[in-house]
Amino acid sequence: MSDQVCVGAIAGAFGVRGEVRLKSFTAEPEAVAGYGPLSTEDGSRAFEVTLDRPIKGGFAARLSGVLTKEEADALRGVQLFAPRDRLPDLPDDEYYHADLIGVEVYDTGGVMLGRVKAVHNHGADDLLEVHGPGLKSTVLLPFTLAAVPTVDLGAGRIVADPPEGLFPDTPQTDKP
Repeated sequence: MSDQVCVGAIAGAFGVRGEVRLKSFTAEPEAVAGYGPLSTEDGSRAFEVTLDRPIKGGFAARLSGVLTKEEADALRGVQLFAPRDRLPDLPDDEYYHADLIGVEVYDTGGVMLGRVKAVHNHGADDLLEVHGPGLKSTVLLPFTLAAVPTVDLGAGRIVADPPEGLFPDTPQTDKP
């Protein structure tokens, strides 16, 4: 597990006075400013964050040291990280997305299906993007208790019971 967790990303400038469009990845979106200062992934820059107002898809925000539209535009796509020790502890059945990336996924019979490449949320439940040997493309595995009954981060292992046919070697019963 990394000591840094991605809590937001800059989507570009907002206005002409150095404000940025900030997407929050925290459970309570407004909390992103409270974990500061937030740093870039490589740690080369750190920013105090002040949320000005909610806007579509995030917040109009001010970052310390960013004073012009050009400086704000130059930060487009930059992810912002907070030290793990500043974040709240999670209940046993919740995980930081960063902790799931790279974890090996096995089926209930112990066969490795792949590794978690990314975690996505398109409005309903989270989806684990799994890639591995024998897969021509990534597979989106629903991150539900039914499809993923066990997550053991200490062992670096996820046990999945995927819906039939989701993975190539998973038997399909609807074919003759």
